[in-house]
Amino acid sequence: MHLPLTDRLVCPRCGPPFGLILLADRVEERRVLSGTLGCPNCRDRYPVREGFGDLRAPPRVELRPGPAPAPPDPERATLVAALLGIAEGPATVLLAGPVAALADALVAYVPELEAVALGAGLAGLPERAGVSRLVAKPGLPFHTATMRGVVLEGAGAAPLLAEAARVLAPGARLVFLGAPRDLAERLPAAGLRPLLEEDGTLVAERAVPRPVSRGRSLPVV
Repeated sequence: MHLPLTDRLVCPRCGPPFGLILLADRVEERRVLSGTLGCPNCRDRYPVREGFGDLRAPPRVELRPGPAPAPPDPERATLVAALLGIAEGPATVLLAGPVAALADALVAYVPELEAVALGAGLAGLPERAGVSRLVAKPGLPFHTATMRGVVLEGAGAAPLLAEAARVLAPGARLVFLGAPRDLAERLPAAGLRPLLEEDGTLVAERAVPRPVSRGRSLPVV
């Protein structure tokens, strides 16, 4: 887990107002390999083991090793990077669903990118530069407006739409692969502006707040 990422993490039980505090046992080259993330509000603790962060609210069941990851797909990584509109970092993006397996290929393609791969099956994989592995429930355990991009895949990721919109920085993009047919209709309510919808791929942008106009002061007559 990338050490700077720990400043963006929040308690999955208490929500965005309560950031987590890292008690690190082992850190190498700015990557947390073991330690504990504690909530100052509920006092719950979330372990980091072999670089993998378990941010699941209780009750927690034992994680089972996932299937072997698919070989990196440079062409798909290039496509996802183009849809995100990110040519280079520094930047942090979130990958949730089957697309999380693309993290290695994506960071190899985009310089100075940190990919946060979300999925229980990632627990048994080795730690490597540029990829932070997590599992979380409920929701996404990140402060609001802290991600440069979010990539979701599959109908199972659809319930994360509102949370994905929340963690996106203004002007950042959501890429949804294998999007359900009704997902585009839900974008405005989540504060997202659609940019592309084609063959199950949906790209939307987090709205940029407009500056508040103070108007002009007129003389009193």
